[in-house]
Amino acid sequence: MAEISEILLIALVILAFLLLLGGVGIYVLVKLGKKAAVKAREATTRITTHVNAMGTGEAAEVERLRLDLRREMSLTRQAVDQAQRQGWGLGDLPRIMADLTKHVDTHDEQLAMFAQQQRVSPYVDHVTLDRLRQHQATLTATCARIRTGLLNDQVHHTASGIADLTSRTDLEIEARRRDPDPLDEIDDLYRRTMEERRNEP
Repeated sequence: MAEISEILLIALVILAFLLLLGGVGIYVLVKLGKKAAVKAREATTRITTHVNAMGTGEAAEVERLRLDLRREMSLTRQAVDQAQRQGWGLGDLPRIMADLTKHVDTHDEQLAMFAQQQRVSPYVDHVTLDRLRQHQATLTATCARIRTGLLNDQVHHTASGIADLTSRTDLEIEARRRDPDPLDEIDDLYRRTMEERRNEP
């Protein structure tokens, strides 16, 4: 009887362990499924934007504005990330990037809404389109200014490194240069003197 209860206990422990593993597996699959769904939605949105940008009219122009802004933002993020990886002092720039990202996302949503309205409605709202263009120009210029500032910092940093390398190289070459041998100098002086005497009439 005790052997049967031990076997049942072992079977229950194994079953509980398998149920736990199954639960963890299902949890991981659900998480991966959600991430895959988000990625698929983002990819679909990107592809749709590219396709819509190939057309003509205000809606296609607005889609092109969205693509331009995404490209500018991507380049700016890469520049900031590279500066952070290299350990530069960025000051308040990461917080500015967070605010810029928020405004770019809002502007992108507004552009998407405007483009969608333009595709389904014949009415063209020129005032809103002009304001969206102005916002686009401001955000794009901000991205460009951030990248320019970071590139200037990088060039300055590189110039300092190159100047330091040049001075260290000069010092090393000077330190490795042999001191002139006095006997060689005397020999050279004697040789020149003898040549001068031979050349005298």
